[in-house]
This record gives sequence, C-alpha cells and structure tokens, in this order.
Amino acid sequence: MPEWLIYTLVSVLVCALVIAVTVMRHRRLADEDTSQTPDVLEYMVMMVGVVYAIVLGLAIAGVWEARNAAEDTVQREAQALYEINQRLDVYPAAFRTEVRAHIDSYARHAVTAEWPAMEDDEQAGAEGARLLSRIRSDIAHRTPADELQAQAYQPLLDQVAAADDARHQRLDSAGTTLPGVVWFGLIAGGAVTLGLLYTLQIRHSPRELLLATTFSALVVLLLFMVWSFDAPFGHSGTDSSQPLQELYTASS
Repeated sequence: MPEWLIYTLVSVLVCALVIAVTVMRHRRLADEDTSQTPDVLEYMVMMVGVVYAIVLGLAIAGVWEARNAAEDTVQREAQALYEINQRLDVYPAAFRTEVRAHIDSYARHAVTAEWPAMEDDEQAGAEGARLLSRIRSDIAHRTPADELQAQAYQPLLDQVAAADDARHQRLDSAGTTLPGVVWFGLIAGGAVTLGLLYTLQIRHSPRELLLATTFSALVVLLLFMVWSFDAPFGHSGTDSSQPLQELYTASS
C-alpha cells in the first residue's frame, strides 16, 4: 500500500473520531457550562503540548539523520564500484568485460534480492558477499602487465574494500531506527495530546471542529513522518537503491 494512502486513511480516521467524540460529548452534556476554563487546566494543556512537540521534533531529527546516513552509505558503495569500473580502462578488453559483468551481477543482486530482505528486516544472505569477493579475486589474481596496470592495481583493491565496508554498513543500518518503547511514547503522547482537547470543553461549532480536526491532522502528519523516515531504506520499493541501479542500467 502506498505511503500517501496510508497517511490519508489514518488521518481521515483520526479526524472522524475526533469529530464523532466531540459531537457525542456535546449531546450528552448539552447543559454543561463551557463559559469558563480553569487557568491551571490551560497551563497544563499548554505544557503537555510543548513537551510532546519537543519529543516529536527530536524523533523526526533522529530518523532523518539515520535516513541521510543510509543514503550516504549507498552512494559510497555505488561510487566505489563506479571507480572500479572506470579504472579498468588500463586492462585488456576481455578482462574489463569480465569484471564489469561481475559488478553488474553484484549491483543487480543488491537491488533485487538484498533490498527486499532489508525492508522485511531479514538476513540478506551470503550471495552478495560472494559476488563482491569474486570482484576482489578477479583483480587480486590479475598480475599487472605494465606500469599503468601496476599503478591501478592497489587503488582498485582499495575501492573493493571501500565497497565491502559500505555494504556491511548498509546491512547493519537496515530495519527500524527507533526502539519500541519510543514508539509507545509517541503514540501514547499523541493520544493524550488529542484527548486534552476535550478537557478544554470544546463544542461542536464549525470553528472549533475545524481547529480540532486541523490539530489532529497535524499530529497524525508528524507521526507519519516519523514512521516514514524510521526505515532508512524505505518501507516499500527500491527508490533508495537508485545509485546502484544506475550501475547496471548504464551498462545495459
């Protein structure tokens, strides 16, 4: 299910619940005096809202930083493989074709096999490591035939090591960023914050209902942002693997 559809459904449900509870409460307590609200109650509502806003802001900042770090890791992995591809120009055509085919196989496997496993928080398997080791073996067992190949030999191995390090970081970064206790606090805090709307004795006038639904939609939007960014490589699709996709797209 697309993320925008998930947000739309959740937002509509929460706003409908807020309106329904407000209308039902007004019908049950039609004679309630709502002309005055204790000052201490307004102060408590304000403090709870401020604290929850700070917690939400910290959560969004944390998952956003993790998302950026994951994107940088994928970029480093793809850049290292691209550098290997480019530095092979000093080798014979047959060897270049062989190594580039192995790079193509590795990139395809990472996108089509490892990405779905990362999204499902499963083990990626050993096939990716084997394909990368094959690239390392191709280069390490190729004796330089001239000065140019000798100069390119060690940098090629360094780029393989950089790709291997980035791959391990990518796999370690898969899965959710926030622990379950933080999610419990965010959801419970959102429920408490929305519930405090009723302590202010709001009525079902169009203006008050509009404010209540707008505030509810804002809380849902912020929670949705945290949920969306909580998966560094996304909840669905392979958009975050674009740098690796470009490797085998360009060679096809």
